[in-house]
Amino acid sequence: MTIDLGTSTISKLNLKIIPFIILCYFISNLDKTNISVAALQMNADLGLTTSMYGLGVGMFYISYILFEVPSNIIMTRVGAKLWIARIMITWGLVSTGMGFVHTPTQLYIMRFLLGMAEAGFAPGIIYYISCWFPKSNRARAMSFFYMGSVLASIIGLPISGSILGMHGLADIAGWRWLFFIEGTPAVIMGILVLFYLSDTPEKAHWLSAEQKGWLKNKLEQDNAGAVVDKNHSWGSAFKNKVVWLLSLVWFLQAFCSIGITLFLPLILKSMAADKSNFVISLLAAVPFVFACLFMYLNGRHSDTTKERPLHLGVPLIISGVLLAISIYCANLWLAYILLVLTVGFNFALTPIFWAVTTEKLTGVAAAASIAFINAIANFAGLGLPPLLGKIKDVTNSYHYGLLIIAVALIIGGIVGIFVARTRAPAVEENPLPSVDERARS
Repeated sequence: MTIDLGTSTISKLNLKIIPFIILCYFISNLDKTNISVAALQMNADLGLTTSMYGLGVGMFYISYILFEVPSNIIMTRVGAKLWIARIMITWGLVSTGMGFVHTPTQLYIMRFLLGMAEAGFAPGIIYYISCWFPKSNRARAMSFFYMGSVLASIIGLPISGSILGMHGLADIAGWRWLFFIEGTPAVIMGILVLFYLSDTPEKAHWLSAEQKGWLKNKLEQDNAGAVVDKNHSWGSAFKNKVVWLLSLVWFLQAFCSIGITLFLPLILKSMAADKSNFVISLLAAVPFVFACLFMYLNGRHSDTTKERPLHLGVPLIISGVLLAISIYCANLWLAYILLVLTVGFNFALTPIFWAVTTEKLTGVAAAASIAFINAIANFAGLGLPPLLGKIKDVTNSYHYGLLIIAVALIIGGIVGIFVARTRAPAVEENPLPSVDERARS
């Protein structure tokens, strides 16, 4: 009976929560990255140089880093539903407002406001998932959530390119239509959050009393082994070495997820200069298809085997090794395949990483820690692209920059295995009896 109760509860969580947050994260990454497509027209209209455009892109990360932790702390006080809705509505309005900019300064301000508005969304959802899904199902839930981000690269960018084709409609530039249209779904989804999501399992009208009791007991049992638990203040998160080690791992993996992703079209163009931009864009999308597949398979296998350290560290090490080999591979197609696998294995650790993080950290300290860890990784977005660009200009090659990324990934994998090792006392895997079962006993 308990197994059936647990299965039915998890099935309801998967159907009710997962598709909704995938769509939300898809919209998030679409609004965050669509400026790269808008730039094809926008830069000329606003008189932006490459450096000015780069500054505009970077303004997002500055405010995002500054407001990430405060946003998650506020969420634990006002409730996830209200705060996630606020985040989505405000970033949707700002993203739509990007279509009204007429000067570089206005662009910088709007990008800064966009980062401020969106800060806390990704770590907020990660924390939200940890409050609903037992650790035996958490990695799979995380993998589905991050698929929203990857799908934004696979299908979102072509959609953005199509909207640019509306250039001149009603005497409005295509890039302005892009911001107008793609900012609107965030506002709509933000309003739906208020009616669709529940703050906690206890408030979920779509769960039965028995399911709520089973889920509450299972989550309490899982959280008993946390390194930083609900009794710790949010400030204690910054004093814990586990938080800092997790931050290091997530920062090092970002060398690939941010560095390779932002430069992949340029890298591919340098490998196959005779290919059209459309073909290059298709080739650049393929790695993210494998990223989706690898995230799901690695997350599912980790949950099934109840093993975390190797599922976290080994994919990152493999990613670094494959990247290093691709640098010196003479066959272009083999080098491309290695790059595809590099991205796939790099993303494969994502659901395991956040499963490990939310297993070791609970309560308000977890919300602050998740935001802090995510903020640290975004420093890679500030510093790595200029570094890679500088290395390319000096050496006329991406090899040395990619080698730095490869070494970072291997180190990150080793640290990941170390930090994921079980430190707390073992927790009984069998779920606690439900409320009704205890009452009968």
